[in-house]
Amino acid sequence: MCLKLKESAILIADSHYPNHKKEQFLELLNAINSNLIDTKQLIFMGDIFDLLVGNSPYLKKRFKKEIALIDNIAKKIEVIYLEGNHDFYLKPLFKYVKVIPLNKQPLNMRLDKKSVALSHGDRYLTPINYKIYTKIIRNPITLKVLPDIIAKYKLKSMQKKVLCKDIKDFKLKVLKLKKHYKSDIIIEGHYHQEAIINNYYAMPSFACNTKIAIVKNGIIEYIKLQDII
Repeated sequence: MCLKLKESAILIADSHYPNHKKEQFLELLNAINSNLIDTKQLIFMGDIFDLLVGNSPYLKKRFKKEIALIDNIAKKIEVIYLEGNHDFYLKPLFKYVKVIPLNKQPLNMRLDKKSVALSHGDRYLTPINYKIYTKIIRNPITLKVLPDIIAKYKLKSMQKKVLCKDIKDFKLKVLKLKKHYKSDIIIEGHYHQEAIINNYYAMPSFACNTKIAIVKNGIIEYIKLQDII
């Protein structure tokens, strides 16, 4: 059964919590949890956390409150979490959230009569060394031996990472990306580019400008957090 992209649905990508726009991200979650923002569907498009791995004791403890908050929201409305390259192996963390791993992306949905493909964005057109790295790091065996010290280091190092920059010839990249999809609408995160190129929606990075996507009257719009709270 194909899931429906609902009216008033909120999509958020690449918030890279907690090192970037921490207060605003929590403000969004708390507003949804308290019904200050009226929505029936919340979709995380990946890289919501700077690092969140499901079987890391340190990360599970570090983000215990945030995980509980997201799961509590999922008791009330539909919450879908597309894993990214910074947050994966998440099913053990959530009881009520629908978790979509990379190998199950794109997630195919319907918006009225149109087909919609949602993906974090790092499945196609990635260098071979990146594919090897992500395959290794997502392997359950690798994750079991991931020392907490590495998790702490990675989380801290993300404080200095430059997230917000334009990608040269991004439109040409989009043309190549679209060849991997057959849907009427394509939505991806990962690239931190706010753009709508024909039927391709490059999600803005929440970490860069606190923008999200929202479905209004069957149309996907980008909007700043401050304009809906």
